[in-house]
Amino acid sequence: MTQATTQQPDLYTPTIATVVRNEPMTATENLLQIELPDGAALGHQPGQFVEVSVMGVGEAPISISSSPTRPGGFELVVRRLGSVTTALHNMAVGAKLGIRGPFGTTFPTEEAKGKDLLFVGGGIGMVPLRSFIQYVLDNRDDYGRVMIFFGSRSPAERLFVEEMQGWAARDDVEFLETVDRGDEGWTGCTGVITTLYPKVEFDPATLLCTIVGPPIMYKFCIFECKSREIASDQIWVSLERRMKCGVGKCGHCQIGHLYVCQDGPVFRYSDIENLRGAL
Repeated sequence: MTQATTQQPDLYTPTIATVVRNEPMTATENLLQIELPDGAALGHQPGQFVEVSVMGVGEAPISISSSPTRPGGFELVVRRLGSVTTALHNMAVGAKLGIRGPFGTTFPTEEAKGKDLLFVGGGIGMVPLRSFIQYVLDNRDDYGRVMIFFGSRSPAERLFVEEMQGWAARDDVEFLETVDRGDEGWTGCTGVITTLYPKVEFDPATLLCTIVGPPIMYKFCIFECKSREIASDQIWVSLERRMKCGVGKCGHCQIGHLYVCQDGPVFRYSDIENLRGAL
């Protein structure tokens, strides 16, 4: 897939953007809404990422979580892990940060047209996957069935809770959710995300599946897909967890002959299934 072109003439120079919303989602994730100067569009496509810099602290690659079809800047979900992400969590509305990008390959929005779609998101993997889901729902007539599987470790770690309730309430979406471990208030499904596959029947000949989640999840979800006769070239994955600089200079994301930040982060599974270390 052709890599999208950034709007910036210099990929190494951040654009100064503004935080217009910063809200906690879980104990470790915050949702940030970002606006560029003069309300300019970021120009991204579902699946891409940006490099976010906090002046005097550092820079980190973060997946874009909102669809380009949605107005009002763009959204990022930040998991607090180190100095940059902690600084982002602490930013007040109106604070300034740097944005480079968008970078990377995209989910197959055009190839998916007319097909039935299965989205499989595990934990924070739902963050980039949400951009594709929003895009499809905003162009609903272009696609067939929409099936969404979401799994998280516990009810307290669920993301986009209200939005997912909206997906579940739609009559043109089949939404299934599970948690690894429930609590006293949880009344939904309990178990790993692969327990959701037998609950839905689909025709593999007309299906395109997109999977994003922690490394261990890919192995078992892809096994389930293959056991249901979904072809490798109809399975898409994102490997955004490996990235750092975004421009292929640091080598942090190299897998064999590929650089995830340049050749990915979105890959057709058939292109990497025999690449050692990819998953």
